Amino acid sequence: MNGAESLIGSLVSSGVDVCFTNPGTSEMHFVAALDKVPEMKAVLVLFEGVATGAADGYARMADKPAATLLHLGPGLANGLANLHNAKKAHSPVVNIIGDHATYHQPFETPLASDVKAIAAPVSHWVRSSPNGAAVGHDTVEAVNAAMSNGGQIASLILPADTAWTSASGIGTFRLAQAPALPPDDAINTAAKMLKSGKKTAILMGGKANRAEGKEAASRIAEKSDCLVFADTFNARMENGAGRHHIARMPYFAEQIVASLEGVEQIILAGSQTPVSFFAYPDLPNYLVPEGCSVHVLASPNEDGVGALEVLADAIDAPPSIVEISELKLPELKSGDANALAVWAAIANFMPENAIIVDEAATSGAPSEAILATAPAHDLLQLTGGSIGMGLPVSLGAAMACPDRKIVCAHGDGGAMYTAQALWSQAREDCDVVNIIFNNRKYQILEIEIMRVGAAEVGPQALDMFDLSRPEIDWIKLSESMGVQALRAQSAEEINRAVEQCMQSKGPHLIEVII
Repeated sequence: MNGAESLIGSLVSSGVDVCFTNPGTSEMHFVAALDKVPEMKAVLVLFEGVATGAADGYARMADKPAATLLHLGPGLANGLANLHNAKKAHSPVVNIIGDHATYHQPFETPLASDVKAIAAPVSHWVRSSPNGAAVGHDTVEAVNAAMSNGGQIASLILPADTAWTSASGIGTFRLAQAPALPPDDAINTAAKMLKSGKKTAILMGGKANRAEGKEAASRIAEKSDCLVFADTFNARMENGAGRHHIARMPYFAEQIVASLEGVEQIILAGSQTPVSFFAYPDLPNYLVPEGCSVHVLASPNEDGVGALEVLADAIDAPPSIVEISELKLPELKSGDANALAVWAAIANFMPENAIIVDEAATSGAPSEAILATAPAHDLLQLTGGSIGMGLPVSLGAAMACPDRKIVCAHGDGGAMYTAQALWSQAREDCDVVNIIFNNRKYQILEIEIMRVGAAEVGPQALDMFDLSRPEIDWIKLSESMGVQALRAQSAEEINRAVEQCMQSKGPHLIEVII
């Protein structure tokens, strides 16, 4: 057994049996070892940013890590943007990063780089395995690190000679400790705050937004008359009919200020104090109301669901008083193609228990109200703000949940960052409906350039947001990578296309001309 075989065997024995990869020369022994350990499912992607985004999507739905196999420092660098999103989502990911053989590293070869330094900003744990004998132990340590503290990024560097030298066997995995409840003092303090009569808001993030956490928060709100908000962007929310609806915090700073007007106390359950996404002239960036106290009920690495359930019991909130969302489908639209028509069609035609990946950007505005009473589903959002996650996250979610329909709602600009994910969706026959909102512009940037106070915005500036010269043909692009595609230019065409694709298996793409 060599180091690469030990590494893959140790991953599988630790419960990590999917690897998203775009390998190179330094990783060839890992690739060869795939035939020795057939329990590992390797998924080929055409760009490292797809690999890291897919690992994020897999982790969000499987609640366990996938691995990535990346080619040296430059391959890791190509994947950093979606590792940033995964880190913000608290997704457990194990990166295996090839490196030059240890005795080759002193030479200034073209691909030589400081892999540890590149990995550090997006990793909680980084180690270079020094030899084949150590790689099994290092692998299970990486998995354990990824599964600790509510989900982390672990990066294990595998020098080429570590991969091909003899190994001592498979590492012994020790199960990572499950997130613990916060201390009693944190729960007791929150209970006193809710009983104080002061206007209170609870902000929820992370796993607190699963169905059980939302139920407990709804009980608390009904009993104490507090406000409850989910984060603006969430790794995974369990939404729709039969579940409790928690409104998301709005995006713009002035909207958040209005939402929290008069709030005297904020309780954080897996979230953080509210701040604006960007700084703007003449607008606040720290959005806690003046004089408002902030209390951490549960940090992201603690059991937020359990904390909310204990808190509900502590204030004697009975479960019987809480109402859940009932199924209510919106009316299908007619006339011009627009975002509202798309979301109405999604709600009407998606099956129960679908997974919606939302990177629709400005076209996502109508989604929250419509999806609140749609069939039960999971919602995965852009947690780190680094666009281009939607198509890869959909690939990963499909690999984690092959029996569930995936719906990816994506802006055209962001989708071009990682369009290569379509090829992997086709290769793996993923059941994904990709919906591209094609307005042929970075519309959010047209909004932002005005908000930041840039003076005299003229045609050259606006041209930097224009994607119409030349127009991107998503039908040709999609079909060239093996994904069946349709174009919709009216609400009626949207309805027909969404219904057809929802009723069919395999990957599809609908280009909606907005």
